[in-house]
Amino acid sequence: QVHLEESGGGTVQPGESLTLSCSVSGVTFSRYFACWYRQAPGKEREFVAHYAPILDDIEYSDAVKGRFAISRDNSKNMIYLQMRMLKPEDSAVYYCNVAQSTWSSLYSYFGQGTQVTVSA
Repeated sequence: QVHLEESGGGTVQPGESLTLSCSVSGVTFSRYFACWYRQAPGKEREFVAHYAPILDDIEYSDAVKGRFAISRDNSKNMIYLQMRMLKPEDSAVYYCNVAQSTWSSLYSYFGQGTQVTVSA
């Protein structure tokens, strides 16, 4: 059974930092993309960052590039998102995700989400 669990959300002021963590179980984690998505009220879920399983391929959305850093620890089956210089528009529920594409199928799993609120 696949299980992802986020932690580390909370309320911070603009300009502050926060680090999210995600524990993953039930998959061969090292073979999966490790990703973060977020969803603000009234908006669709959007991509934040991913860390590919090989070649250290990392990508960010334009909205967070230069402020957020994704990392993964394959020995601990963990995904992290370091968020710096947070802005009110970063407020959202943040979801970790693991994904793997084969020639015939896409496997994608999400956690339950953790709330991040940036407010003065």
